[in-house]
Amino acid sequence: MSSRSGSANAEYVNARVRSRRAGLYDEESYRRLLRMSPAEIAREMEETTYEREVNELGSRFGGVDLIEYALNRNLARQFDDLLGWAEGGLYDLLVRYLRKFDAWNVKTLLRGVYAEAGAEDVRVDLIQAGELDSTRLERLADAGTVEEIVEGLSDTLFGDALADAVEDYEETGLLVPLENAVDRAYYELLTTNVGSSPELAEYRRYLRAEIDFRNAINALRLARSGTELDPAEYFIDGGGLFSIRDVQRLAGDVNELIAYIRDSTYGDDLSAALDELESADSLAGFERGLEAAQVEYADALGTVFPLSVTPVIAFVLSKEREVDNIRAIARGKEAGLDADEIERELVIL
Repeated sequence: MSSRSGSANAEYVNARVRSRRAGLYDEESYRRLLRMSPAEIAREMEETTYEREVNELGSRFGGVDLIEYALNRNLARQFDDLLGWAEGGLYDLLVRYLRKFDAWNVKTLLRGVYAEAGAEDVRVDLIQAGELDSTRLERLADAGTVEEIVEGLSDTLFGDALADAVEDYEETGLLVPLENAVDRAYYELLTTNVGSSPELAEYRRYLRAEIDFRNAINALRLARSGTELDPAEYFIDGGGLFSIRDVQRLAGDVNELIAYIRDSTYGDDLSAALDELESADSLAGFERGLEAAQVEYADALGTVFPLSVTPVIAFVLSKEREVDNIRAIARGKEAGLDADEIERELVIL
């Protein structure tokens, strides 16, 4: 994914994105899937934008495996289309933003080894929409140790950050240092040389919010971990909610951290997520709330400046949520969960 010449063509790309977004699953679609078996869900997907992927993969996989591979392949195709439409500076911004899937894949590989999952269980969760090629990802899915994965990524965007975090991982036995190293490397790339033009003002605001949300999650994870890791070492620059000193002060007290977020500019947007965190003591629920808030925030900024990159980012986030929701329904059905239990795991926008 190299730089592409030409002038930015946000108006054209946003028009294409509006059409794609209109085809995303809505609340009623998810409720319909909740009444289906995995086989029925796969058949339902054949009548939607997933038709191509289900048909291509149907002879090799079945059930939940077919659904998951089709979801991930469709996600990659959708984002390849975005890059095919974009020109100039818009293309460059999207290339960098879509490296979030490289970050996702690195974390998936690390979690797979950490949980002693099988290579095929890891492969089904990989999304080839970034720059890490399939050959490398396939090889790393067979890795037996965290150290092998770190070594296998030494020449990538994440190499130096992971190498620096290995010692903390070995001392604590937690993936937090490695996962945070991946996030920091990604956001450093994302915020470098963004540009100061007025049409990128809303995008810069969105990036600050995304980094703020990531810092909030990291602070809560550290507060819950019971370790003596220095929160400052896991701070991601570029946000506006926390300073390093704030994170150091708040990471040791979950209740104080929640109160701080409530009193911030994000308090209203995150009210429901914070309520769940307090009442159910559920970090997973809080993270789902953050995901919904990210999409809503990007949408709101996109209406302020509709010809910026922000509406495209909102589509990327919404498409991710669709894939996550369908996957959660299929996996929940396979595990024998009832519809109400599965629905609580969904992020419905």
